[in-house]
Amino acid sequence: MSDFSKRVIVHSSSMPWIDSPMVGVARRPLDRVGEEVARATSIVRYAPGSHFSPHVHTGGEEFVVLEGVFQDEHGDYPVGSYVRNPPQSSHTPGSEAGCVILVKLWQFQPEDRTPVRLNINELASAANPDETGVSVIPLFKDTHEQVSVIKMRPHTNMQFHPEGGAELFVLQGSLQEQQDSLVKYSWLRAPIDYSLCLKTDELGAEIWLKTGHLTDVNQQIKRVMEVS
Repeated sequence: MSDFSKRVIVHSSSMPWIDSPMVGVARRPLDRVGEEVARATSIVRYAPGSHFSPHVHTGGEEFVVLEGVFQDEHGDYPVGSYVRNPPQSSHTPGSEAGCVILVKLWQFQPEDRTPVRLNINELASAANPDETGVSVIPLFKDTHEQVSVIKMRPHTNMQFHPEGGAELFVLQGSLQEQQDSLVKYSWLRAPIDYSLCLKTDELGAEIWLKTGHLTDVNQQIKRVMEVS
């Protein structure tokens, strides 16, 4: 089982693809607690023309489209789409052209019923008044967690101490956290009470960031175990 008291880094681009139970759909697991029903954070690849069967997301689903176009009966989601399908929502996902997504399952508050459909590429960023060279695109915020995209210019430093832990995923560019290099599609989870120290090189970076959500991780795991 994952140790959520530890800082973890995974470079997903160097991982092998693992076939899912659905033909044409493969995964790179970044973090997983459970079997097929799991509290999971993964990179998922849909081959062209592949589809999952209709299903209900009992614990909710959150995803970012990294490549291609993701589709379901609710619409088409191109690169940059950020979607939250709350608990008890249902859909039939697939991709005619093929796609790659970052997806998180069973990580919602059970009473959350707020769907989100945004495209990061269509949203304006606002300068962070506390950090020169840093701008923020807010995506979601409630009393439990906050989700945003952070844009860091080349040769920029950013230090912060998020309450309730943090996860970041590199969408573009590269950066360092402490002495570790993070490249495109690298994932980092920082435990509660950890201070993040980010520094970009000549490429700059764009990162997806979630904070606050690790305060509920034991309850999330308990809910998964109850239905698995």
